[in-house]
Amino acid sequence: MKIYASLGLLLTLILITLPTNLPAADRWNFSSEDQSLTPESIRGKLRELLDRLRENFTFEISAEDRAPISLMLRNRERLGLTPDQVKHLEQLRSDFAKESIRSEANLRIAELDLTSLLEAQPVDMPRVEAKIRDIERIRADLRIARVRSIEKGKAQLSAEQRRKLQELEADQNFAGVRFKNEPPTLSFKDSR
Repeated sequence: MKIYASLGLLLTLILITLPTNLPAADRWNFSSEDQSLTPESIRGKLRELLDRLRENFTFEISAEDRAPISLMLRNRERLGLTPDQVKHLEQLRSDFAKESIRSEANLRIAELDLTSLLEAQPVDMPRVEAKIRDIERIRADLRIARVRSIEKGKAQLSAEQRRKLQELEADQNFAGVRFKNEPPTLSFKDSR
């Protein structure tokens, strides 16, 4: 998440300092002879830039992208987790990590297979369609497994611990930056 936020900040700075590199730079007209650069016009241009950024980026972390089990474990004292709860949560995280690694490997292999199928002439559409469906099934299975792991983890908590967890999740809701339409990361990085 820190990487996305850093990249977003870097991209924003680049876009602001190098407006001539933008695809629609001809509309910006930042020449030194431009006498219309008033605070209002600059504000309008910045607003237009931010609108275009919002069209292509999302500035929030979806519930699916958070790592609640790791959050629980990092805040075990604050949540008042028992040793048994900690052991169970660590096992859930470990099991999901293993499943995630297997799924990512299967996904990479399937993507390579798809690339080979697409390079053939003529393209065998039934096989390509089946491979794409297989790739999406792998992604869906991993997302479902993640949700199941999280729900099993939450089921270990008492009502009071769940309330404290909601507070912790609200506290950690910082703005992350991600390309729109980019699928949530499937890796187990950051202890997902």
